[in-house]
Amino acid sequence: MGVDLVDITAKRAALTPQRIAFEDALTGRTMTYAELDDRAARAAAALASLGVEREDRVAILCRNRVEFFEILFACAKLGAILAPLNWRAPAAELKPLMADCTPKALIYGAEDAASAHALAREGLALVALDPGPPASSPACAVSTPSDVAAGNVIAGEDAGGPSAYARLLADASPLRTERRWRGEAIWSLSYTSGTTGAPKGVIQTYQMAAVNAFHVAQAFGVNGGDTTLNFLPLFHTAGIQLVTLPTLIAGGTVIVTPGFDEARALELMPRLDVFFSVPAVYQQLALHPAFERADLSRVRSWGCGGAPLSDVLVERFAAKGVRVCNGYGMTETGPTAFVAAPEDALTKIGSVGKPQMLLDVRIVDVNGEDVAEGESGEIWMRGAGLTPGYWKRPEETAKAFTPDGWLRSGDIGRRDADGCYYVAGRIKEMYISGGENVYPAEVENALARHPAVLEAAVLGVADETWGEVGHAFVLMRPGAQPISAADLIQFCRGNLAGYKTPRHVTFVDEFPRTAAGKIRKHLLAPAPHAPSR
Repeated sequence: MGVDLVDITAKRAALTPQRIAFEDALTGRTMTYAELDDRAARAAAALASLGVEREDRVAILCRNRVEFFEILFACAKLGAILAPLNWRAPAAELKPLMADCTPKALIYGAEDAASAHALAREGLALVALDPGPPASSPACAVSTPSDVAAGNVIAGEDAGGPSAYARLLADASPLRTERRWRGEAIWSLSYTSGTTGAPKGVIQTYQMAAVNAFHVAQAFGVNGGDTTLNFLPLFHTAGIQLVTLPTLIAGGTVIVTPGFDEARALELMPRLDVFFSVPAVYQQLALHPAFERADLSRVRSWGCGGAPLSDVLVERFAAKGVRVCNGYGMTETGPTAFVAAPEDALTKIGSVGKPQMLLDVRIVDVNGEDVAEGESGEIWMRGAGLTPGYWKRPEETAKAFTPDGWLRSGDIGRRDADGCYYVAGRIKEMYISGGENVYPAEVENALARHPAVLEAAVLGVADETWGEVGHAFVLMRPGAQPISAADLIQFCRGNLAGYKTPRHVTFVDEFPRTAAGKIRKHLLAPAPHAPSR
């Protein structure tokens, strides 16, 4: 038996009906918890009118907006499963995901209408969130439930008229079939970002949401008086869970913006209590001309995850009185697993802190045996907040978990004498140079300390003498004086052991990234025998 959730919006509407749940950052429109519950219940009825039943999938393709959460809660009320799609991916990359989750309906925003129409198929209901001209496809001309049953789809209304979604809600009566959301039931599917290969659908349950909300409340002190900002992409678990859903469960306010805008974020800081993001966003904030004069004093809790936060950035924010707490987690862990305590943020720079309350952790060697304190090994995790597995991929699930339930993270970590953990990166990224293990994250952090370097990514490449050596891809800081590959290599020699110093350097104009800001290293093209420049 899992940890169940009560109907979140219904309970919040009963407890704090007039408190503001959402605010649209662009329009200023607000929504109370009573209004959120009513709209989510109407959205559940609308989905039911399209033929969506318990455990059916509902795909959604849109930027950050309040309606996304209405539909997330509508799926819970109906017992359906939400499948957020990556709006940064072309339709060709989304088609396999659609085939994987086989949704009954696809709900889309105006910015992604072309992709949605390209994904149209017989029996799939297309629902527009925004007004706009009907799609050109002949299958998109009809907008009644009977037409959906016949294999047609719903499109937007004429420009200036109501969207199909708004009209469906207006015509619906509130529906609540699931008063209690069973812990083990599937709420959504989060497709992995694909930094190393094809995405997999990670099952997200109600129990995972409950455990994550508890961990977020423990780590950041989230409460009903808090306001936070939602901008991380909603097709990643962080966009939903860090820290929007825990804030809604607590009865706080979420300001929603379609995406990240550093100027708007800095303007909103005096209203925020909790801020969570990824290193790429902290980098953008620090580079903005308004950063030095920005008022950051109200924000009580600062969190970072998704990738290592460089020492340089930690120190840059510390100079403004901000302690950014590094964290670590995975889509598979719901995602909150580790968060550094504020008192350790500066004394243990680079640490992701200690495991959260409902999580057990081991650091193991290649044989699955625990390593000694201070030694590196693979991070294994077990607890109530972990996914039960991957959608329709039992073989992948079996590979990811041990028979007794430990999740093999694929990440290298170590634990210090105080019980704080450090993550060195993916096992697949580690390389062996002259018989010594090299962890790219350590080299990347050293490179980031050069005043001309904004960011670096390091790969291990074949070498006839040493087996493997490092190849650094470097993004220069805007306005920095030009430097050479030899300059950077010499800088590394002064800060790293010789075997860790990269032998090759390539300067890049930009990095291929996931929506969460992670560098997609498998798309970098090392040329180890070409001259460095």
